[in-house]
Amino acid sequence: MKKLITRILMVAALVIMSFSAGLAEDCPRGQLDKKFCDRNSDLVADTPSDTKGLIDPSVIIFSYTPVEDPEVYRGVWDSFLKHMEKTTGKKVQFFPVQSNAAQLEAMRSGRLHVAGFNTGSNPIAVNCAGFVPFAMMAAADNSYGYEMEIITHVDSGIKSVSDLKGKTLAFTSPTSNSGFKAPSALLKSEFELEADKDFKTAFSGKHDNSILGAVNKDYDAAAIANSVMKRMIDRKVVDGTKIRSIYKSQTFPTTGYGHVYNLKPELAEKIKQAFFTYDWTNSPLKAEFKAEDKFLPITFKEHWDVIRKIDAANGVTYDCK
Repeated sequence: MKKLITRILMVAALVIMSFSAGLAEDCPRGQLDKKFCDRNSDLVADTPSDTKGLIDPSVIIFSYTPVEDPEVYRGVWDSFLKHMEKTTGKKVQFFPVQSNAAQLEAMRSGRLHVAGFNTGSNPIAVNCAGFVPFAMMAAADNSYGYEMEIITHVDSGIKSVSDLKGKTLAFTSPTSNSGFKAPSALLKSEFELEADKDFKTAFSGKHDNSILGAVNKDYDAAAIANSVMKRMIDRKVVDGTKIRSIYKSQTFPTTGYGHVYNLKPELAEKIKQAFFTYDWTNSPLKAEFKAEDKFLPITFKEHWDVIRKIDAANGVTYDCK
């Protein structure tokens, strides 16, 4: 009798193990958080197959990446959000966020449905919050992106990257590509300069803070996204003649726009439609983002390949705890 019971238990254990293995194979996820699946290998979370896991909010919450004062951008996005309301048939609310962390947590907790995440935050948003990027601003000829620049005040005495030794370089936040990840990797690989070893570091929180800090000599230098700097110069927030650039990187993808993975598919399609049918002519978006003329379809797998490589070079892992 004991042998029979033992055999039954062993068979049951094997069945459970086989079932668990089957579930694991049925839900591949790569670097995605354990609550997501990626069966089509596009590196973003799949839409839940169980309709009980889908959401259909009565009010769509939208946020733009907090690179500058969020309230400045409420008016910039107003006409676009009204267009989204007409396209989706739902009310759309602008949600100002003060930090990348707050924006990520809002989507992860279900309080944010559509967003523009900055370049460096996209991989974290995708892997930890179920963000599905599908669009990016681009010019009429489909060109897009920005460069990371290291800037200083023209009177700082810093004229080349080697002059950063012993100086203080301002980063923005650890999740920012141009404000931390890219300069950290490039300074180490191209110039053998390591943060907090060859130069001191400070974190400003935002690109505009770093730019203002360099102009006001609060920092010896700053690593920034030049798209933000150009907009600030155009708005006369800073005097461009006081800025010296000592390094300019390759072109990176800019802010990625997308929705949370578990939106009802019909709603997700209408949101995409809103982006790709918006008329930029004489719009507030065109007035603010002067070089851009439209939203370009993109994929995380293709367009964020270089950013994932920079993360890998920096030893970044996407810890979703």
